[in-house]
Amino acid sequence: MKIAVIGVGNILFMDEGVGVYASRMLEENYRFEPEIEIIDGGTLGFKLMDYFEAYDKVVILDTLSIDDAPGSVYNLPSDALMGLGDYRKTVHEVEVVGMLEVCSMLDKMAEVNIVGIIPQDIRSVEINLTDALKKALPGLIKQTTVALADAGIKVTPRSSQRNIDEIIAGYNDPARRLL
Repeated sequence: MKIAVIGVGNILFMDEGVGVYASRMLEENYRFEPEIEIIDGGTLGFKLMDYFEAYDKVVILDTLSIDDAPGSVYNLPSDALMGLGDYRKTVHEVEVVGMLEVCSMLDKMAEVNIVGIIPQDIRSVEINLTDALKKALPGLIKQTTVALADAGIKVTPRSSQRNIDEIIAGYNDPARRLL
C-alpha cells in the first residue's frame, strides 16, 4: 500500500503553515515501517491531484476553518470534509476541497484523511505559529500517527527529536530563502 502524508499551507501567514511544519516534524522525528512519502504540499492546491491518484492512502495536514477553539484537532475522512459546506476561509481550503470533489469522480482515488487543526491567526504575515498552535501541535502529530497506524504503518520516534521552534527557525534561515 502506497501512503503519503501531505502538509499543506502557507508558512508566510502564521498558523496557516501548520500543515507544512507538522509534516516536517514527522519527517525529522519519526521512522515509518513500511516507508511512507512525506510531502511539503505548501499551496499546491489542484496540483496535489496527482498524489490522490498515485497513492492508496493520503493524509493531509492542514488548518480547518470550523467554529471551534484554536488548537482543536480533527481527524476527518475526506467525505466528512466535503460535507462541511461553506466553511472554507482560505484559498487553499477551497482548492483542497474542490480537488477532493473532482477526484471523487475519478476511477481511482486514494482513501483520504484530513488531520486538521483550528488556527488562531492566519492573517499576520510572519513565519511562525501562535502559542496556541505550538501547544496543540503534539495533538495534531498524535492524530496523524493514529491515522497511519490505522493504515498498518508502524510509527517509531527517533532518539533525537527537533521541537517546533527548531523546525520554524529552519524556515527563517536566510540561507534557505529563494531570491
